[in-house]
Amino acid sequence: MNKIAILKIDMEVSGILSTLHPVIVSDDQEMVLFDCGHNGAIDQLNAKAFSAGFNLNRLTKVIITHHDHDHMGSLADLKRQYPWVKVYASGVEADYIRGKVKSVRLKQAEEQIKILEDDQKEHAQKRIDMLRLIEPVEVDGILEDGDVIDVCGEVEVVATPGHLPGHISLYLREFKAMIAGDALVVADGKLYRANPRFTLDKDEAYTSARRFINYAIDTLICYHGGAITENIKESLENL
Repeated sequence: MNKIAILKIDMEVSGILSTLHPVIVSDDQEMVLFDCGHNGAIDQLNAKAFSAGFNLNRLTKVIITHHDHDHMGSLADLKRQYPWVKVYASGVEADYIRGKVKSVRLKQAEEQIKILEDDQKEHAQKRIDMLRLIEPVEVDGILEDGDVIDVCGEVEVVATPGHLPGHISLYLREFKAMIAGDALVVADGKLYRANPRFTLDKDEAYTSARRFINYAIDTLICYHGGAITENIKESLENL
């Protein structure tokens, strides 16, 4: 029997409480995790998965929507604990995850600190130090728009660039659930566009989010804010 759970991970990062919602699904053969949280989140990830009825000793795949630190920060720890797990991402994001290309956020932070006032630089430097701690991890498989992964009732890859160039979302066909990653945000039970402060191309992000209208979605899951299950199509059209 196929199962799904939306996990909730709370961590304080640079003095700010961050709440994240990785998703985990399983069938008789496979267990797949979508994104894995900040650096240092591995113990909480294990505990939250176990509480939801999933033992990560059965984990077979991790799919990373994009290389932001809150989505892949604990990936190296995860691979150390479960070295057999295969990592998947889009071709663009794979080079960042592997460490072949410097993180977009690290480049932004290093440029920003040059123009900050002295009293702002200490906090900015802490963010840079945190980003530099993220360990690169090998990516085993590349996902392209329209790919269908034959696990857990089929998972369709939906390219949703904008927030970052290689951002992907995942449609879980059996559950009629869309894992939106950071393509959209939920706050106070309402759906919003991706945070413009962290969106590289706002027009592209808007176009990407509109793709969701074409899917039959009973549950729309955002990494920040969790899931909505009501008035999804109307909410998407209102964006």
